[in-house]
Amino acid sequence: MRKQLLQMVGSAGHKAGFAQVRVSKTEDYEGWHLDHLVFTTATDEDIPALFLRPPDGQEPVPALIYAHAHGNRYDRGCAELINGRPALQGPYAPDLRRLGVAALCLDLPAFGARQSPPEDVRAKALLWQGETLFGQMLAELRSGVDFLTANEAIDPNRIGAMGFSMGSTLAWWLAALDQRICATSAMCSFADLEELVQSGPHEKHGIYMTVPGLLAVARSGQIAGLTAPRALQICVGLQDWSTPKCAFTKGRADLEAAFRAADAMDRLQFHVEPDTGHQETPAMRQAVMTFLKEFL
Repeated sequence: MRKQLLQMVGSAGHKAGFAQVRVSKTEDYEGWHLDHLVFTTATDEDIPALFLRPPDGQEPVPALIYAHAHGNRYDRGCAELINGRPALQGPYAPDLRRLGVAALCLDLPAFGARQSPPEDVRAKALLWQGETLFGQMLAELRSGVDFLTANEAIDPNRIGAMGFSMGSTLAWWLAALDQRICATSAMCSFADLEELVQSGPHEKHGIYMTVPGLLAVARSGQIAGLTAPRALQICVGLQDWSTPKCAFTKGRADLEAAFRAADAMDRLQFHVEPDTGHQETPAMRQAVMTFLKEFL
């Protein structure tokens, strides 16, 4: 299924590999380095990114691909890592620094310094070419994994993924498609898509997420189940438009079946808050940090 999904999203053929990378600036961040990077793709597009890492000469540390959210805030992009957003309890960079985990966050297409062309223009052009914007995002994140695995500051066997909202969906898809991801924490976007379509909330998702023909091939839980037996954490609020109870329950059942079949139920975690909407809570933040400390 993994190969078929790669073909469907189009990322297998998308030229998103990084041809080069340069450091535009390095700042001190609580005793670590915060590199402002610019990746250049094979198609000659610049991708700004933030890379939180230990100083040179230290022992290699675990690292995360941090996928930023959408929220119709196209101006935020990779700055979410250090600035956060209203739906989060605060930026993740300070907590990851204290945990000793490096992080790489890219400006995804249509966000941050890449707002032009906008999301709908990019998505439509790629769909007409037999590609998807979702596939481009995933391909660039996979190139980010390439960067981390080759970086001397990073332990290549301890690379994870995390994200909130759009970042959540990208994180568990990335882990499903890229077996180098050893642990994934996904917040506030995990639901069976067929249930969402039938009940209507799918209309609130951005066009970036459109993958033609996907529902006939696999359900969300089956896709996320490709992460088994690697560690996966799903955090949801049942008052969240993107994770209504019916759609979450169906996705959870598929996911649990996959981990049960892999004899890896001890590596699957759910944090469910019945009264929470599309936002991170203090309890959710604590659950995420505990998960990362245990599995990354």
